[in-house]
Amino acid sequence: MRLEVELVQHSLIYISEEMGVALRKSAYSPNIRERADHSCAILDAEGRLIGQAEHIPVHIGSLPLGLRNTLEYLEEHGVEPSRGDMYIVNDPYIAGTHLNDVTTIRPVFYGGRLAAYVANKAHHVDVGGIDPSSISMRAETLTQEGLIIPPVKLMKGNSIIEDIVALIRSNTRMPEVTMGDLRAQIAANLMGEKKLLELIDKVSYPVFSDAVEEILVRTNKLVKSEISRMPHGRCAGEDYLELDDRDVVIRAEVEIGSEGFYVSFEGTDKQVDKPINSVLGVTTAATTYTLRTLLSRDILLNDGFLRTISIKAPPGSIVNPVKPAPVAAGNLETSQRIVDVLYRALSQILPDRIPAASHGSMNNLMLGGIHPETGKSWAFYETIGGGGGARPGMDGVNGIHCHMTNTLNTPIEVIEHYYPVMFQSYRLRDGSGGIGRWRGGMGVERSLTALAKIHVAVIGERSRHRPWGLMGGGDGAPSEYLVRKADGTVVRLRSKDFTVLEPGDTLIIRTAGGGGFGKPVS
Repeated sequence: MRLEVELVQHSLIYISEEMGVALRKSAYSPNIRERADHSCAILDAEGRLIGQAEHIPVHIGSLPLGLRNTLEYLEEHGVEPSRGDMYIVNDPYIAGTHLNDVTTIRPVFYGGRLAAYVANKAHHVDVGGIDPSSISMRAETLTQEGLIIPPVKLMKGNSIIEDIVALIRSNTRMPEVTMGDLRAQIAANLMGEKKLLELIDKVSYPVFSDAVEEILVRTNKLVKSEISRMPHGRCAGEDYLELDDRDVVIRAEVEIGSEGFYVSFEGTDKQVDKPINSVLGVTTAATTYTLRTLLSRDILLNDGFLRTISIKAPPGSIVNPVKPAPVAAGNLETSQRIVDVLYRALSQILPDRIPAASHGSMNNLMLGGIHPETGKSWAFYETIGGGGGARPGMDGVNGIHCHMTNTLNTPIEVIEHYYPVMFQSYRLRDGSGGIGRWRGGMGVERSLTALAKIHVAVIGERSRHRPWGLMGGGDGAPSEYLVRKADGTVVRLRSKDFTVLEPGDTLIIRTAGGGGFGKPVS
């Protein structure tokens, strides 16, 4: 049986990875095709995570909860999974992230029985809303962030339901790109289904089912074995999100016990009418990610691991808002701060395993307008790397996407080819990493000049509160967001702001450096 378990375990990982390759290579948008802003996973018939690719932590960590919520919704509405179905959902309070992340789910049947689900989540650049790219600090409710899709059938009897497609097309600024990305998601799920059925054919369904159970049990035992070698006890920490002229507090208490991890966010600030609220799926994903990094062994992230984590997030708080609070940036920025809060707390118990703070933001850039050559609406979204926090025995990494994001950068040549901008700089910020025995990583400067009128939104962090150092290490340099007008005057933006660039104006984004670790050696 051991051989079959290993075969199933590695096949589930490989199938998830292959789904991701298919999705990325057939997508239309630079955000997916170039930046790989998507994730794929396989769940069993009970909705338990059994296989995943190394994609986006905030996607993967929210998928199990999102699938369970989706299945419960469908059951309440009298919908039973059938062969040939595929479902689509982006409602954050069900799917678990934000409206841009469109989830597609395909039930997989074998021998007349429901055997598993293949699923993927991809960030669509635009799903409507107030501003291009559908992520705006001006949104005060979820409905202002874009089209809300509850769990509905996208396919029935292996045929796409055109009415649903037409609804989605009519609510985006770039329907051709959106449809290209959606078709890529459909194709990825269909390929995942095909490969999964081939695997079950190879080993038989009883062997596949038993192997899945063994994988989950084994993972659970390995995690508990790791925990048994950690110091047990409680610790607490807090950190801050920047909102206009005030700070929003996130507090967390962590307990490491013999059976697992217990995390409470009691004392965290209440939800706000700005989109920095983090739905429970995001909070779960950020917590799961952080605790997974504490383990010294390469242990799978599946349901066996998830059983060792208990999370208490007060309803109505920043980390578990009540609908219809806006949430677009909670997926992006609050997820990062949750990681920092948990690391800050855990550094009291596990000082040799915790890094200093990284740049602490996805440094989101949203652009859009009317293209002067085509006359069509366009929208662009990307995240920008920064400095990684230093670790015991190692400097922080320069110019990297950290923690809850795992994307690439969009090549300058691609952006300039598709959109009316010209880049002026893309370089590391020398000296921006915090000092220490091991220095923090350097942040990034990325600047572009508008060749047409462009609506711009930036959503970042760490402009007031620098990424903190640990064990005597220095803080990283803060982020900066600037506009240099065509006449030479410079306007400083807040870390979360909206502006309009006229032709000749230049946007300059300087991301934060990572914190240093340990006292500097003289």
